[in-house]
Amino acid sequence: MSKITFKGNPVNTKGVILAVGLNAPDFKLVKTDLSEMSLMSIGKKKKILNIFPSLDTPTCAISVRRFNKEATDLENVVVLNISADLPFAQKRFCGVEGINNSVTLSTFRSSFAKDYNLEIIDSPLAGLCSRVIMILDENNKVLYTEQVLEITDEPNYEKALSSLKC
Repeated sequence: MSKITFKGNPVNTKGVILAVGLNAPDFKLVKTDLSEMSLMSIGKKKKILNIFPSLDTPTCAISVRRFNKEATDLENVVVLNISADLPFAQKRFCGVEGINNSVTLSTFRSSFAKDYNLEIIDSPLAGLCSRVIMILDENNKVLYTEQVLEITDEPNYEKALSSLKC
C-alpha cells in the first residue's frame, strides 16, 4: 500500500506502483468516442501516462494542459491522460480546452486502477486513481514513475519529460 495525502490527510492506495524496469501490463480504456484503446494498440511509441483523479479538479486540469502543450514538440511519443471521468466529461473538457495533442482515456469499464495499484482505497476520493506519472518506452518498459505524494500537488514535469531522452 502506498501512503499519500489529500489536503494533508492520509490516503492509502491498493498497492505500490510499477517499478522502473518492469513491463507495464496491457489495459483497455475507454476513449471519448466510447471505443476502447489498449496499451498494445499504440504500437512502438514512447508513452506518457498522466494518471489522475478527475479533470474537474484544478491540478488535474493543469497537468492535462501542460502535457498536451509538451506533446507538440515530442517525436514518437503519445500522451495518455487517464482518469475515472466519464468519456462524455472528458470529451467536453478537451473540446473547451483545445486538448488535441494527447489522448484522453477513462477507466470506466476497466480494472486499470486496481491492476496498476493506483486505486485510492479510502478517503473521500476512494475508487479514483491517485496522481501518477509513468513513462514507458516503445516496448512498454517503465522508464520513470512518480506517485505524487500530495494529491493536490503537480508532478515533476521536467523530470518526467527528461526520462524520455533515455
